[in-house]
Amino acid sequence: MKDLFADLNEVQKQAVSTIEGPLMIIAGAGSGKTRVLTYRIAHLIDKGVDSFNILALTFTNKAAREMKERISLLIGGTEAKNLWMGTFHSVFARILRAEAIKLGFPSNFTIYDQQDCINVIKKIINELQLDTDIYKPKQVLGRISSYKNNLITVRAYFNNPELIQADTAAMRPKIGNIYQAYVERCFKSGAMDFDDLLLRTNELLTRFPESLAKYQDRFRYIMVDEYQDTNHSQYLIVKALASRFENICVVGDDAQSIYAFRGANIKNILNFKKDYPDAKIIPLEQNYRSTQIIVEAANEVIAKNRDQLEKNVWTQNPSGDKIPVYRALSDADEANYVASEIFSLKMSQQKKNKNFAILYRTNAQSRAIEEALRKKNISYKVFGGLSFYQRKEIKDLLAYLRVLVNPKDQEALLRIINYPARGIGDTTVNKLIVGADQQQKSLDEILNQIELLGNSLGINKPTIDKLANFWTMIKSFQVLLKTENVYEVAMKVAVTSGILKTLKEDDTPEGISRVENIQELLNSLQGFVDEQTQLDEGDSSLNFFLENIALASDLDSRDEHDDKVSLMTIHLAKGLEFPVVFIVGLEENLFPSQMSLNTRQELEEERRLFYVALTRAQEKAYFTYATTRFRWGKIVEGEPSRFLEEICEKHLEILNISFTNTIRNHSGLNSDLFADDFAPRYPKSSDPVYKKLKGQIKPPQNLKSISNAKLANPVGGSVANLKIGDYVLHDRFGKGKVVSIEGDPENAKALINFENEGDKKLLLKFAKLKVLG
Repeated sequence: MKDLFADLNEVQKQAVSTIEGPLMIIAGAGSGKTRVLTYRIAHLIDKGVDSFNILALTFTNKAAREMKERISLLIGGTEAKNLWMGTFHSVFARILRAEAIKLGFPSNFTIYDQQDCINVIKKIINELQLDTDIYKPKQVLGRISSYKNNLITVRAYFNNPELIQADTAAMRPKIGNIYQAYVERCFKSGAMDFDDLLLRTNELLTRFPESLAKYQDRFRYIMVDEYQDTNHSQYLIVKALASRFENICVVGDDAQSIYAFRGANIKNILNFKKDYPDAKIIPLEQNYRSTQIIVEAANEVIAKNRDQLEKNVWTQNPSGDKIPVYRALSDADEANYVASEIFSLKMSQQKKNKNFAILYRTNAQSRAIEEALRKKNISYKVFGGLSFYQRKEIKDLLAYLRVLVNPKDQEALLRIINYPARGIGDTTVNKLIVGADQQQKSLDEILNQIELLGNSLGINKPTIDKLANFWTMIKSFQVLLKTENVYEVAMKVAVTSGILKTLKEDDTPEGISRVENIQELLNSLQGFVDEQTQLDEGDSSLNFFLENIALASDLDSRDEHDDKVSLMTIHLAKGLEFPVVFIVGLEENLFPSQMSLNTRQELEEERRLFYVALTRAQEKAYFTYATTRFRWGKIVEGEPSRFLEEICEKHLEILNISFTNTIRNHSGLNSDLFADDFAPRYPKSSDPVYKKLKGQIKPPQNLKSISNAKLANPVGGSVANLKIGDYVLHDRFGKGKVVSIEGDPENAKALINFENEGDKKLLLKFAKLKVLG
C-alpha cells in the first residue's frame, strides 16, 4: 500500500490517524474532505480493522462511488467490496431486505418513488371524498414525510392532541386518516417509501434488540459524511449503531447546512460534543478549491451567522479575479449577459461548456437563461427537471418489471393492468379493488383466482378472460426470470406486452423519442448485467436493478464527459465544483427568499445557501441581479440582495452600474425631468450597494447632456433626435448602436446592433429606447 500520509497536510494526517473513539471533522468548503475520508478508511484497514466491520454513510450515490473507487486504488478492489458504503437509504434498504420478515414485509418489497406515493394519496383522498384544493396530494405527502422523519407514527399522531389540533386549525382535520390509510395501503402492497427506509430501520433496531446487537457488532467503525444534513431519524439510527463501541467519525460543515426544509437538523452537528463529551474535534480549514478572493468573500458573508462552529477557512491558491457584479435591467437582460459571458470565455480562454454552472434560488429562473443559451447555441442541461426514470414510457415498462418482483405492488399493477389497452376498463378495476378490500386480500391474490371469483365480483365472462390472460402473461414473465437474465426478460416484456408496438405506432418526433427512451432503458439493463457479471460478488437480479433506480437521483447520472453548461438550483449544487459559477437572481425576496425572512434561523439558512453557492466556484464567480423581473406573471422591481452588502468592496468588480437605476420608493415620474445632466444614471445613495461601492463607480464617459439624452419615443412620439451612430439602451436587449434608420418619421425602423443580442430591426414608435450617445 502507498504511503497514505505523503499526500496530506498536518491537520488531515491527524484526522486520518485518529481511529479510536468519537471524532468530529469540521470540513470547510474545498478542504479535501473526500480524501480524508477515503484515506481514513484505508488507514483503518492497514491497521488491521476488518473491512466488513466498517460502515460509511454518504448522502449521494455519486459520493459513495467516488470514495469506493479511490479506496480500491489504495487498498485493492477485494477489500473495498467488503465495505458497507453507500447512502443512508441504500444501506438501510440492504439491512431491511435481510430483516424485513420481522416487520411483516417481504424481502423483495418495492421502494415507492415520490410519484408513486402521490398516486396512492390521490386515491385515498378521492375515496374519503375530500376536497383536493384543501388536501393537495403533494402537501399531504410532505406532511406525512415530516411525521415519519420525526418518528411520529400513526399511533403517535393520534396520541398527540397538539398535532391533531394543528391540522384541524389548518383546515385539514383528516390528515391523520389519510396517513393511516396510506401506511396500510403501502404495507398491503409490500412497499416502502424513502422515509420508511429510515422509519422502519428505527423500528427494527428498537423492537428487536437482537438485530441491534447484530449490527452494532458488525459496524464497529462508523463514518458519516455531511453530518450537518442528517435528520432526527438518521441521527437516532447512527447513535444506536455506534453506542456499543463509539468508534464514530462524523464529517461535515455547519456552514453548509441547507436542508432544513427536508428535516435536516443543524443541531446534530452543533451538539456532537454534548452527545460524546470525549469527542476529538479536528477542523480542516485549508481550501484547495477556490481562489483567495472567493474564499474571503464567502467567509465575510457566513461570518454574519450567529449559530456556527468556530473555524477560519483559508487558502494558498492564487488571489484570482474580483467577482463581477452585473446589474441587469430585467431577467432577460441578466440571462443575455450570462450567455454572452460564457460565449466570450469559451472563445478567449478555450473553456468548455462543462466548465460553467449557473445557479439560481428557484427552478422558475431557468427559463430566461435557457432561452439566452439557445440563442448563443450553447449546450446545457437543467438538473432537477423531469429525470429519465420519471418519463411515462419508462415508468410503464418499469411497472411491469416491479410486478414481476413483487406481485403485491398495487401501484405498479394498476398502472399496467390496461396498458397497453386490453379492454379492462376503470369499472372492472374498481370492482377488483372493492373485492380485494372486502375479502381482505391483495389484488394479486384476487387475480390468481379470477376465474373462480370473477362472477361474485360482478365481472362478466369476456372481461374475466382478459384478466386471466393478462395474469397468465405476468406469470410467464416470472417463470422466464428464473432462467434468463434481466435484459432478456425486459426485452420480452416490452415486446409481448405490446408496449413497443404501441409506441412505434406514433411516428411523431415525440413518439420516436419514446421508443428511443425504451431502447435506452434496455441498454442500461444490458450494461447492468454485464457489470454485475464481472464483479466478484455481483448481484444481477432484477430486484437489485430496481432498487438502484429507486435510490438514484438526477445528479447521480451527471456525466463529467458530457460537454454541457449545468443549470441547477443551489440546493442541487451542493457537493459539486466548477471552474466558473454564475449566481443569478441576487435580489431581496428572491435570494434571500421572501419565505425565509421570518426568523433568524431561516435567514441564517439562506446565508448558508449563498455560502454553498459561492464556494462551488474554483476560478471565477459572477453575481447578477435584475432591477425588474417577471414573477407570477407580473413585473416586479428588485433591489440588491443583502448578501452583496456583506462582502467587502475590494473583492467585487462593479459592471455597468451607470446604465441602470434601482428606485425603491419613487413617485412614478422619470427623474430625468429634474436633472441638469446625465450624472445620476447610477444608483441613488439610498442603495446599499452604492453606499459601499461609490468609490469604484465611474460616471460614463463621452455621453451627451440631458437635453440630448431623452427617450427616443416617450409615448410613441417623434424619433427625430435618433441618428446613426447613437448608443441606445433597451430594457430587454441591453446596450446597442444604431446602424441604420429607414422609413418616414411615423413608421421609422432602426437597425440596431446590440452587444449581447446582435442585430435587431425595431419599429421605433413601439420600441422603448433610451439614447445614450
